[in-house]
Amino acid sequence: MCCLFSALVVFGPRAGCFIWWLMDPVRWNLAFGSFIWPILGFLILPWTTLMYVAVAPGGIDGLDWLLVGLGVVLDVATYGGSGYGNRKRVRGYGGA
Repeated sequence: MCCLFSALVVFGPRAGCFIWWLMDPVRWNLAFGSFIWPILGFLILPWTTLMYVAVAPGGIDGLDWLLVGLGVVLDVATYGGSGYGNRKRVRGYGGA
């Protein structure tokens, strides 16, 4: 778990997904029924995918949905933050 956290801090959630998948592929197989969902999650919603894999094998109920929701918020914040950070590169944008 320490390696996963270090990878998240240094390389981001996609590297964390990849390392966790290498370390514990059985957990990923329990969380997802097919290979397409983890690939789509890796490409589009990596934080949500990490949170889902963390809580799904035991069943999602109660506060587990809060963790999955936190993953969605982190994904939206990541995309929104990168758009806000690059706003000066867009020609004709009236932002400050």
